[in-house]
Amino acid sequence: HVSNLKKCHADEPLAVPLDGLHFDDKIHFVEEQVEIMDLEVKRLKRSRIPLFKVRWNSKRGPEFTWECDDQFRKKYPHLFARTTSTSNVTS
Repeated sequence: HVSNLKKCHADEPLAVPLDGLHFDDKIHFVEEQVEIMDLEVKRLKRSRIPLFKVRWNSKRGPEFTWECDDQFRKKYPHLFARTTSTSNVTS
């Protein structure tokens, strides 16, 4: 019942700052991958499955998950784009 409710006194250090968070058009929190931490190859009887350990920027802080290689490359191709460095030689 409503009479059982008590006033909530917010604790400032527990508040989550919103400046570093990203939301989509439906106001859902968007978790962003930060970096690929590790690569592991799972060996089955006849196949091998490459897995990436990814660090995410989550609303609860840093979070780590293992992601399949093929699906992860399709979803985040910019992480695998090779940067070509061009050197300008002047004579």
